[in-house]
Amino acid sequence: MLGVLRRKAASGASVYGKSFNNLKPAVSAPRASSAVPEEIIHYTRGLGNVRTFCHLPLAGRTMSLVPKREVVGYLQQDVNMQIWSRSFSSNADGDTVEAVVPYMGESITDGTLAVFLKKVGDRVEVDEAIAQVETDKVTIDVNSPEAGVIQEFIAKEGDTVEPGAKVAIISKSGEGATHVAHSDEKPAEKAPPPPPPAEEKKEKPTPKVETTPVAQKPKESPPPPPKPSATELHLPPKERERRVAMTRLRKRVATRLKDSQNTFALLTTFNEVDMTNLMKLRSDYKDAFAEKHGVKLGLMSGFVKAAISALQKQPIVNAVIDGDDIIYRDYVDISIAVGTPKGLVVPVLRNAENMNFAEVEKGINSLAKKATEGTISIDEMAGGTFTISNGGVYGSLLSTPIINPPQSAILGMHSIVSRPMVVGGNIVPRPMMYIALTYDHRLIDGREAVFFLRRIKDVVEDPRRLLLDV
Repeated sequence: MLGVLRRKAASGASVYGKSFNNLKPAVSAPRASSAVPEEIIHYTRGLGNVRTFCHLPLAGRTMSLVPKREVVGYLQQDVNMQIWSRSFSSNADGDTVEAVVPYMGESITDGTLAVFLKKVGDRVEVDEAIAQVETDKVTIDVNSPEAGVIQEFIAKEGDTVEPGAKVAIISKSGEGATHVAHSDEKPAEKAPPPPPPAEEKKEKPTPKVETTPVAQKPKESPPPPPKPSATELHLPPKERERRVAMTRLRKRVATRLKDSQNTFALLTTFNEVDMTNLMKLRSDYKDAFAEKHGVKLGLMSGFVKAAISALQKQPIVNAVIDGDDIIYRDYVDISIAVGTPKGLVVPVLRNAENMNFAEVEKGINSLAKKATEGTISIDEMAGGTFTISNGGVYGSLLSTPIINPPQSAILGMHSIVSRPMVVGGNIVPRPMMYIALTYDHRLIDGREAVFFLRRIKDVVEDPRRLLLDV
């Protein structure tokens, strides 16, 4: 065996397979050899366990095992590169890629495939939206991972999908795309086959039979329908009704509001605010404000700043019950209720206590635009310590808003109406607004709730209080 190895080494061949650690020379007599020592690599199949490089044991020489770390590292890197460089595709040639549902947030485990934005055979670019998934909170786009042509839709509209679920197959070369009808498209009805040609029937003479006419009895007319009684309900016909499945967002809103009623001890207190000074402030500085900050000065920023001041004066309204404990928050995240065509969403102004009027207006405009367009993210709606709902933009005169769980209170704003008010002993018209505070009576007493609402009234009626902190 040793002679075979020496001959192979002398001829420049490499030896694979068995380890040299188990080879022992049978005879220790020296033998002349002009062979140059060759480095031989020992590894198992697949290059998975490369051990060492060693010198061929020749006559008169000792065997030395010298680790060759550089070559071992190179081989291991080469093996890993062959494994990791496989592209994620549905076929061997890597021409097609799969569009999957993206991660939707920690609290969202699935969604409903609402609509396809593209059709089979359409050209798409990288990161272009091809479908929309509706969740409990927001609508998320499914984007194309590569540029190509949509080859096939795997899921259907209305299916419940989870993150990572396959939605469509996209061909990067644009080959093999066949049109597949959407769920709302009806396949074309096949034309009925032409009737078989009528066979000619031989007419057979039939004997004539003389019959006497029989007198037919007159048909009896059907009885008239019974007349409904006076106590019977007259229901509209079913043809005039439509049944539409609730969206996931609407079901989520319904569940949260009902949970709020079942969990909290809801109580609402009211007050009215004279909007004269705040409206005059906006009228006097709206042009200069817009020129400097690039955003219009609205009334919402005044109420946000007033709510922040009231929350700092009454920190219990900014707190929340957690089991047997009360958690006080030393920060103010204001949730702004925004009505959209798909339902109510509540984006959050983070750290609103550090914002000025311009930053509040910019933040509200940005969040409202995203909510209306359906591009708002989960993170922009998570959290919040206090909610403001402005029903006055829709003409609401008075309402009792429901708390947004897990918060402890919500402020409701309403429409501004000119009403006669007594000012300095005289009756004068004033632009008045009703405001309402719904709070969790388990945590907040009536005293704190009234003081909170009174602080908002004082700040809105005299915005100079914010400057002087009085």
